[in-house]
Amino acid sequence: MKNHSIKITPLSNADYDFWLALWQSYLTFYETSLPMSTTDTTWRNLLDSNVAIYGFGAWQDGTLVGITHVVLHPNTWNTTECCYLEDLYVSESVRGQGVGRALIEYVYDFARQKKCNRVYWTTQEGNTTARTLYDTIATQTDMVQYRKNL
Repeated sequence: MKNHSIKITPLSNADYDFWLALWQSYLTFYETSLPMSTTDTTWRNLLDSNVAIYGFGAWQDGTLVGITHVVLHPNTWNTTECCYLEDLYVSESVRGQGVGRALIEYVYDFARQKKCNRVYWTTQEGNTTARTLYDTIATQTDMVQYRKNL
């Protein structure tokens, strides 16, 4: 479903308060919190052209209704960078209206422009609403993620 009332743009300094509200809702969704210093660093990195982290916002009728953050990085299996879609959040009030799809398609276009070889992301196994969308626009791999926090 294509929602033509959605406008996707790179995040800018003026978007901070709107972004912060969605960022906090995103963290709440994942039942976590971060120190404000981490949030501030994330915001600065999103706007710093010297850092390969980018943020995009979905706007509908002048309201920020969705955000996504991506990280570009080199890899050992290709000669071009990968695009890791690290965060994606859509306001509950507009879920199911094409905002998530529009953000991901924007990321696909952004990654193509940056000559990336793939876009990839992870989600929780039980995030069935998001996975319903993801199953229509990407291929689920059989990879299992392991993590050791340091």
